[in-house]
Amino acid sequence: MKVVAVVLDSVGLGYLPDAPRFGDEGADTLDHTVLKTGVALPHLAALGLGWVPGVHTLPRPKPLGAFGRMREVSPGKDTTTGHWEFVGVYLDRPFPTYPEGFPEELLRAWAERVGVGGWLLNRPYSGTEAIRDFGEAHLKTGYPIVYTSADSVFQVAAHLEAVPLEELYRFCQVAREMLKGEHRVARVIARPFAGEPGGFYRREDLRKDFALEPPRNVLDVLLEGGLEVVGVGKIPDIYAGRGFTREVKSKDNADGLEKTLALMGEPFSGLVFANLVDFDAKYGHRRDPLGYARALSEVDAFLPKLLSALGPEDHLFLVSDHGNDPTFFGTDHTREYGMLLWVGPGVEGDLGTRESFADLGATWARAFGLPWEGPGKSLL
Repeated sequence: MKVVAVVLDSVGLGYLPDAPRFGDEGADTLDHTVLKTGVALPHLAALGLGWVPGVHTLPRPKPLGAFGRMREVSPGKDTTTGHWEFVGVYLDRPFPTYPEGFPEELLRAWAERVGVGGWLLNRPYSGTEAIRDFGEAHLKTGYPIVYTSADSVFQVAAHLEAVPLEELYRFCQVAREMLKGEHRVARVIARPFAGEPGGFYRREDLRKDFALEPPRNVLDVLLEGGLEVVGVGKIPDIYAGRGFTREVKSKDNADGLEKTLALMGEPFSGLVFANLVDFDAKYGHRRDPLGYARALSEVDAFLPKLLSALGPEDHLFLVSDHGNDPTFFGTDHTREYGMLLWVGPGVEGDLGTRESFADLGATWARAFGLPWEGPGKSLL
């Protein structure tokens, strides 16, 4: 038996009751994208997405499986917070963010430890714009480009001809070791780039994330139960590799879907856990509703292949970890309900509004007959 979980990263289903505390009242990633673009999503609708409370833009055919939405308990709206809650880890406080940049004394100590004379930028910035605007200065000085975003991230960009890749990874590993306590950012990210001034481009295939390691969670339970746990895309990085038997890298949504499909055909029992990041990284943060709609349409068109690949005892979950409304102001994530679509043997009906993202992981453990005493209530 396989459980296949695909995260449509940032495809939120309307703002949560506490969204005003985050400045996100009125956000609605799915509905606003459909309204703005008119994109048709027949296969997602066939799974019951149009029946989910708060979704007003999709048709309502007889659902093929079960449908609902999930409320996030942890105080945040970022990738790490949502994914950790999926597997039964609640945060008592949000990961820190740095809207004014990182403290100078922290960066001075970091620069001294890694052996550089200084740094560039140090404020929230688009990654592509960071290398465009500071790449030439970086080549002249050798100083790494340090920046953050609305997320809890410490990002370091360096040109491959100026800073060897392993040296950039070392810079980030040192930062990961230093960023603890009040500065426990969720992820440190190495952002290598290449090209000439005026034509710099990121080497996404060489990106590396240095995440905080989560505490014990459902993935550990699956692993201890002798199951395969395969992470596709950035999933293993989100958990610092904890709980996985295998990591499968992906270039984009299309590649992630193809690799998920291939894994579904392999002869093993366990979890295939994939993240489709393009919604968030390429279109949500850049407030590009047309691009977001194209990504939705491409995933929708691929869904029949995933459904056809399911074995008689297999389960497929389509979920989301937060919102990133491409029609909203700013460039930040938006605090929204998470998607919950489920196809499996004997599965049908309205799952309602779940009180926690952790219901997902609790369901995985129960499906495999394994004990999980942590947060979450199994859907089974």
